Amino acid sequence: MNKVLMSGLLAVLCLGGPVGCTNMSKTQQGVASGAVIGALGGAGIAAIAGGYAGWGALAGAGVGALAGGIVGHAKR
Repeated sequence: MNKVLMSGLLAVLCLGGPVGCTNMSKTQQGVASGAVIGALGGAGIAAIAGGYAGWGALAGAGVGALAGGIVGHAKR
């Protein structure tokens, strides 16, 4: 059940993310994109390493949002 829920959440994030970014600044787009990509990467790494994917997603989202915000701000 948990895998089905995570797969559904992943599909919603991947398909619905780019649609809502049309009226955002480059910095905001960078933060949003970085958070989503970081969360997916962090969850994947934590799952492979045998840890809890939720904590990996949380840490990855934070790092990704920070990095995405910096990159997005630099593109302005």
